[in-house]
Amino acid sequence: MPCLLSEALESMESGSGTPGASLDAGSRKSLRTETVRERPMVQGMGWFFSPLWTPRSKSRSKTFGEGMRSDQVKAWLDDHSDFTRAYFLRRASAMSPQPEMSPLPRRVSRSSSEHSGLVMKALHRRSSSPTTSSHLNSSSLTDRTKSLTSNLSSREWVDQFCQDALGSHRPCFPSHFSCSPCHPLSPICPCSPDVPQSPQLLTPTATKTTVCGSGEGCPWMMELLGGGLQWMGSVAELCQEAVVHIGELLAPEGSCLSLVRKDCGGRSTLEEVVALTSPGRLSEGNLYSNAHLELVKSIMGCVLATGSPMNLRDTPEDPRFNLHIDQSSKIRSVLGVPMKNHWREVVGVVVMINKRSGCDGSPSGFTNMDEKVMSNHMDVLGMVLDNVQLYESSRQEAKRSQALIEMAQVLSKEHQSFEVLLSKMAATIMPFTHAQYCTIFIPSKQTSVTEDNISFSRVIHLECEELGSTCQIYRRERDISDIDPTYALQTLMAMETLNMSKTSEESVMSLICCPVRNERSENVIAVCQLMNKQSRDSDEMEAFNRYDERLLEDLAVYCGLALQYAQAVQITEERRASIEVTQEVLAYHITAAEEEIQALQEAMIPSGESLNIFDFHFSGFGLPDDLTTQATIRMFLDLNLVQDFNIDYKSLCQWVLTVKRGYRNRVPYHNWNHALSTAQSMFAMLMATGQLQTIFSRLEILALMIATLNHDLDHRGVNNSYIERTQQPLAQLYGHSSLENHHYNLCLFILNNTGSQILSGLSTEDHKTVLHLIKRAILATDLTVYMERRKEFFSLAKKKRVSWKSEKQRDLLRSMLMTASDLSAITKPWPEQRRIANLVAKEFFAQGDKEREQFKIEPIDVMNRENSTRLPNMQVEYIDEICYPLYKTVSGLFNSCSPLLSGCKKNRENWLQLAEEAEEDNNENSSTVTFETHKSIDEETQTEE
Repeated sequence: MPCLLSEALESMESGSGTPGASLDAGSRKSLRTETVRERPMVQGMGWFFSPLWTPRSKSRSKTFGEGMRSDQVKAWLDDHSDFTRAYFLRRASAMSPQPEMSPLPRRVSRSSSEHSGLVMKALHRRSSSPTTSSHLNSSSLTDRTKSLTSNLSSREWVDQFCQDALGSHRPCFPSHFSCSPCHPLSPICPCSPDVPQSPQLLTPTATKTTVCGSGEGCPWMMELLGGGLQWMGSVAELCQEAVVHIGELLAPEGSCLSLVRKDCGGRSTLEEVVALTSPGRLSEGNLYSNAHLELVKSIMGCVLATGSPMNLRDTPEDPRFNLHIDQSSKIRSVLGVPMKNHWREVVGVVVMINKRSGCDGSPSGFTNMDEKVMSNHMDVLGMVLDNVQLYESSRQEAKRSQALIEMAQVLSKEHQSFEVLLSKMAATIMPFTHAQYCTIFIPSKQTSVTEDNISFSRVIHLECEELGSTCQIYRRERDISDIDPTYALQTLMAMETLNMSKTSEESVMSLICCPVRNERSENVIAVCQLMNKQSRDSDEMEAFNRYDERLLEDLAVYCGLALQYAQAVQITEERRASIEVTQEVLAYHITAAEEEIQALQEAMIPSGESLNIFDFHFSGFGLPDDLTTQATIRMFLDLNLVQDFNIDYKSLCQWVLTVKRGYRNRVPYHNWNHALSTAQSMFAMLMATGQLQTIFSRLEILALMIATLNHDLDHRGVNNSYIERTQQPLAQLYGHSSLENHHYNLCLFILNNTGSQILSGLSTEDHKTVLHLIKRAILATDLTVYMERRKEFFSLAKKKRVSWKSEKQRDLLRSMLMTASDLSAITKPWPEQRRIANLVAKEFFAQGDKEREQFKIEPIDVMNRENSTRLPNMQVEYIDEICYPLYKTVSGLFNSCSPLLSGCKKNRENWLQLAEEAEEDNNENSSTVTFETHKSIDEETQTEE
């Protein structure tokens, strides 16, 4: 142990060394004698992948040596005085022939041990372990030891030690190991378990012997700690070497080693790794009976349960075990020691049976020193196994991450069919798990876990054929009757992962099944099965381990996603087909009859003057239906849109008639008449002044005329607020401006309808531009959008000159003109304005009635039927807050639009007069009621008198 040896070095530097006698030839020969023994039988490694051997998710709180103080070292030395004394007796005897030791006269000074300091610094540089010489108080140690002398000089001894310790590839404490500070490990093992009183002579320069106690420490521990990572993949051999080495130290008749395995329920069981065997040179038989094996298992169980060593010096007399005659005749003394990892968890148990002592091999019991030697070795072995497991876990996690990435890549790509997708995903993990077969069972749709006749509808079967370092995976077309579904049915019923292996005289079969769940319904929608795990080192089959289970469960998750993806694609395709059918039906019913189209196409379109479409006071109420469509055609003709954009005349006629059929006649106000009135107002503003036609491009004018005619397509007689509160599909589809988005989408549908494609003459770029302009214009008719943007428009209008060259400014102007056209009913002559106001009120009151009935709330004033008498007042408020500021600004910018402002003012005066008359009538009624009340009070007074 380097830390203890450094103290001895310092003691040597400070003390007076005298040359000692060297080892005699006989002693050296006896020490170098090796006993040939049989290696114990090594079992499988299923324990290695048990839940106990998984990486910790949380970080470790402490590593070896953190917080270790000198008083802890003192306490340990005090508690193990026999071990400490034995060690220094052997060291002293190896360095000096003096049989007696004298106490050290003073504490060793650091300055007087220069070479020893160099040794420790070099060791510290080679290891990143927190345990350094600073954690061990050298003075406290030397106070408890005797002076040491050597047959070598101090300088020679240090040089020799430095050469062995620093030049060796087996440092005692490499940086990647750690162990608990509660039990400092000592690689120094006594050559005799009984700790003989007479010192035994050891050769300081020996680097590898079959026994422990050399100056460099235990050779097995030194080699194990120095090359621990070289044991990766051969843990069973590592355990075997440990059992062999301890057997050489303690000389038992039999030994075995088992490691802990935890099941899914968290229960710990022991799995045999090194079977109970007897050394081949014993005179007694090698084989133990089943009774002996049961006794050993019982002792191991006690050690596992208590976590403490068990030393039975006379097993037949122990009341805890009822031994048969056969058992007691062979098993007399037993030493069982737990193996613990860094977190002081028991990870294994080692048992030694029947200690031999003396030249004749007479039996004796295991001593306390045997127990300590064995515990120290098991601490180191547990530490190394812990690191091995961490390494293996990291390697398996890297493989798992790679498999997950590959499966995600497969899932993200498009595939021809669902079966191909699952096949590629299954083929991804087969090389990682070394499975020979992979089968995915898909249950029938009517299958239920409570039914007796559970069945599978189809299977996807893959086979793996190894070709040297690579493997070829084939998808076999198999019928469900050709594959045994027994284990898949068990998994389907239990809804849990099944991992099992069967061994017969002919072959070994390993199998693992995992259910595939639907994340939404938690139903099992498939079962993934892997069969026959092929060993990497041989052609034999082996059991699937926990990492294989995790990979299969990951595959199950991805298969579930793939199933849901396939179902979603199927549903999407079905809905897409349904939408196409619905659009076809809608196109058929919304398109005008061929007779109507032909009649409008052949009709003589009246002039704009005769139709009065140039006048801001135009009214469509008195026009027959055929003249309303002819008036629309006339607007397009007079604006030269048909000529400029090469619009097919028949397509224009069909488009106008289809738009007309797109409005609901039962809606009191937002119907075809309102659409015609809005389009006529835009047409009148464009034709009244050449300034607007100069500001806007021809595409913008075309977009404005199409937008005004389509801006309220399929209006339902309710506003956006009502649609959102009732959670109608329109609100879920668009989120905001639901009606306006619906109007635009229906407008787009009609424009793309066969026979109504009036934009077919445009280039691709112009077609894209005009659709964007139409959408912006229709969305601008939402009063919420108007209220948000009008302040910017009013501020812009206050400037002396506006160039309107900016697209942003023209977009703002188009938005305001759309609102001005939409609200133009307020500018119409008084008889028409009053009629339109009553239609609007009728529509609003109908929505208020629905809100009162459905939501049990009081509607707002403008939609409350109980406020019908306040209609004039509400109209005045509507004009003052919404209409008048807009028309005043538009008239200020374009003087030719002043009739809109004039009509708005006149209607305001008329509504204000009605409001005043209604208020006077209310006052008269109130006065009459007051007079009659006072009169009745006077009459009652007179009667009483």
